[in-house]
Amino acid sequence: MKEKKGKPGTIFLIMFRTGCFTYGGGWSIFAQLEEEFGEKRGWLSKEELLDIMSLARSFPGIMVINMSVMFGYKVCGVPGALAAAFGLSMPAFIVISMVTCCYEVLMRNQMVARAMTGVRCSIVPIMIMAAARMKNNALGGRITYVFAAASLLLCLFSGMNKLVMILAAGALGMVIWRGKKKPPEEADT
Repeated sequence: MKEKKGKPGTIFLIMFRTGCFTYGGGWSIFAQLEEEFGEKRGWLSKEELLDIMSLARSFPGIMVINMSVMFGYKVCGVPGALAAAFGLSMPAFIVISMVTCCYEVLMRNQMVARAMTGVRCSIVPIMIMAAARMKNNALGGRITYVFAAASLLLCLFSGMNKLVMILAAGALGMVIWRGKKKPPEEADT
């Protein structure tokens, strides 16, 4: 495996670049960070990446910032967490600051509206690809597919609060796999 620790400056630059070229929220950012931190640099395993994504979605606040802070912390402690948060948020801060100065003009421009339609369409395959990559690490056995299907049905057909659903799934997971040291994919076979 490659080096385990990154430097805050490197983390800042990776996150800044990711923030510059990422649209569509957490899933598209996750795909880029999975490639950068996992595949390219070997700083985090797929399981660690999936755990970070799950935790980031569970905490209040902006999911992508939560995720970047956890990535940075896991790789380089508190300095890495700060570098990641500032690096990822800086491009958005710069762009939003510029857009607010020209908001009225931009919103009336048909070329901008058409470009944004194209950008939105390209986000769907990025999100699907990230979800497909996570599937093998998140769904390892029959019971995990039941969890996923029940969660999907609750999301689609109920007004259940997502935090309540996540906490309930966590509690149910603790009950089902209590005392077992094996991962879920081995425990239910």
